[in-house]
Amino acid sequence: MSLDLPDLRTNLETLAEAHGITGAVVAFAAGDEVAEAATGVLNSRTGQPATTGSLFQIGSVAKAWTATLVMQLVGEGRLDLDQSAQSVLPGLALPDPVTIRQLLAHTGGFEGDVFVDTGRGDDAIEKLVALLGEVPRLSPPGAVWSYNNAGYVVLGRVVEVLRGVPYNQALRTHLIGPLGLTRTATSADEAILYSTAVGHAGGEPVPTWSLMRSNDPAGSSLAMTARDLLTFARTHLSDGAGVLPARLARMMREPQVTLPDLGRPSRWGLGWELQEWTGGTVVGHDGSTPGQAAVLKLVPEAGVAAVLLTNGGDPDPLVAELVAPVLSRIAGVVPPAPPTPPDPPLPFVVERYAGRYVSDVMAWEVAGDDEGRLWVTVTPLGAMAAHGGSQTFELVRLRQDTFVFAQARGGVHSAVAFLGEGERARYLHTGRLNVRHSL
Repeated sequence: MSLDLPDLRTNLETLAEAHGITGAVVAFAAGDEVAEAATGVLNSRTGQPATTGSLFQIGSVAKAWTATLVMQLVGEGRLDLDQSAQSVLPGLALPDPVTIRQLLAHTGGFEGDVFVDTGRGDDAIEKLVALLGEVPRLSPPGAVWSYNNAGYVVLGRVVEVLRGVPYNQALRTHLIGPLGLTRTATSADEAILYSTAVGHAGGEPVPTWSLMRSNDPAGSSLAMTARDLLTFARTHLSDGAGVLPARLARMMREPQVTLPDLGRPSRWGLGWELQEWTGGTVVGHDGSTPGQAAVLKLVPEAGVAAVLLTNGGDPDPLVAELVAPVLSRIAGVVPPAPPTPPDPPLPFVVERYAGRYVSDVMAWEVAGDDEGRLWVTVTPLGAMAAHGGSQTFELVRLRQDTFVFAQARGGVHSAVAFLGEGERARYLHTGRLNVRHSL
């Protein structure tokens, strides 16, 4: 397969400027070929240009790295997917016993946004895991998919205990080193030695470079070049060559759970999201940290991978207008059409949906108005409270219990789903379960 993309840099520059992207790198791999391009700046204060050799944070894409570390332990016979995490971590006081498989697939059933800074020491992850006895139960383990950062912190602690070293040392010894990666950093202390992106909001650098070390296994600090991330991706395209037995690499791409209807058909494997595109399944993960975003997509049947890294602005238009068209061209896959509000609007019973739905970091107040429309007021809580105040949006029914925001962001109408039998919904699913607390 030939990877001929002569206009890649021009297209990236044009789209980044049009959509207010501070800096970006995009890269594609097909077989042994790689095409990459960069645009913009790493820091608006210094004007340092972004290059293909610059490091960007990959955010939650790091969860696929944590999952790979876990599967290595499975391959060595030191861990079983269906054993409980408590069997490895006897002090883990979650609301229910939860298996390694459930943690990998985000079906652990407990509150997953636990952003507590437990320091920068090698015991940061251990200290956070010790606090999880206080998290609420959302659903029975294995019952519902709900994105869970804390579950991956637990998995990171499992790696630490079984390897006998801190998480980032295990990452370097068992993945970064064997893959031959030379421009990958596990902390700010390492990243500062390279040409490294700073996150931006509103065109200005954000005050914090990374999130707390306690969440490293979930994706708070890992940074690298697009090419290093492509190397990781190509290893999985080669069924784990060099770091993982082939059967386990393939197992990571096997569906474990179907996601609620959030506007796009998706399932989840062991560390990977599995999106159903016309022409094949696209395996991948997205990530974000303060002012930075990352997208990784693999098309295993075509042997193709794509990476997009940005440090300011909304990356979604670049995915829709650059990454997806290139994947369509070189891998023969086309993304499903994004959801759009139906015209005329579909009717609904306000009482089923109205109420206050809460997680540890967000409150969603859903209410109808005199004209029969549905509105949601979103209020950040806890660790997210410092990132903005309340906002109100109109919801429009898409189908069954799935609604979309009437106002598009980046040309996309985001979707939410109400779950639960009976006359009133029990949950508002926004990618995470939010439990109804009042009518």
